[in-house]
Amino acid sequence: MPAVCTRPPTSVVRKLRVTEPALAIGIDIGGTKVAGGLVDESGAVVEQVRRSTPHRTTEPKVVEDLIVEVVEELQDRTAIPVIAVGIGAAGFVGTDRATVVFAPHLSWRDEPLRDTLATRLAAPVFVDNDANAACWAEYRFGNVQGESHVVMVNLGTGIGGAILVGGRIERGRFGIAGEFGHMQVMPGGHRCECGNRGCWEQYASGNALVREARSLIAAGSPLAHDLSDRAGGDPQSLTGPMITEAARSGDPTAAELLAEIGTWLGTGLANLADAFDPGAFVIGGGVSAAGGLLLDPARDSFRRHLAGRGYRPEARIVQAALGNEAGFVGAADLARTAVLRKEDRR
Repeated sequence: MPAVCTRPPTSVVRKLRVTEPALAIGIDIGGTKVAGGLVDESGAVVEQVRRSTPHRTTEPKVVEDLIVEVVEELQDRTAIPVIAVGIGAAGFVGTDRATVVFAPHLSWRDEPLRDTLATRLAAPVFVDNDANAACWAEYRFGNVQGESHVVMVNLGTGIGGAILVGGRIERGRFGIAGEFGHMQVMPGGHRCECGNRGCWEQYASGNALVREARSLIAAGSPLAHDLSDRAGGDPQSLTGPMITEAARSGDPTAAELLAEIGTWLGTGLANLADAFDPGAFVIGGGVSAAGGLLLDPARDSFRRHLAGRGYRPEARIVQAALGNEAGFVGAADLARTAVLRKEDRR
């Protein structure tokens, strides 16, 4: 009878790393999902798993249980040892890269996520902001390879952001750099889940897109006939992908809604260009799947609002290449990089 395979001791893991791929697991925690992937050194996704995130008022342990479930399922799908687990969290991650200080879309407040998970998982755990992870993935394997100065903007439930300078993620003095979604762009505007009003993500995110479309359906607007049909007449059933699909099918209202989000996006990018002067903006997150329907209006708005327009180089605005996989691919690669650097120093 064949022997039962058990997880090898650390010494065996190091030996295997010489001849086997250095596989890492990345986890991307968003406002609505936990996505995980088993990722090799080239950024290729070997296996992936996705789960819906419980409601944001749920106790943190419920989300942590989901993370452990996803990691263990991915570990069970490979006979090669996993050398690290990287977590990309949608929230403010402290300089210790261990604590989620605040998560607007989840009920995490000073949550010691790394240490909690480290007691439950068999590989070293590293925590970072989800947009930092996605930016790293695009820099290593995506559409901004070789670019020295990158700003990433992730349009999902809210807006996440990241800054890369000289091949390094810039995390700021307190670890919270890149939270562009909470820049105030409309004083006294829509209330944001962060507690303030008029944040950028209230005008240029997936939530903003769906909110405006639902309001048209609820008001009985004849302009929203197609969107209402797609949602079965129930505004709450409408989703961002439905709006994007309607726009692609020629619905002018859906296209107009995406263009409005794009206009807000481009205005914000012009402000970020003044602050950071990047060579490229990379736009990721679920809303970026709209492609030119979103990015063409964003580019037009960017050019109209850019200070010194016509007399300065313009940053490229590109769609993220890795799509919904960018967050967990980047988290895995950041974790693998950290482990291998530690090994090199020994």
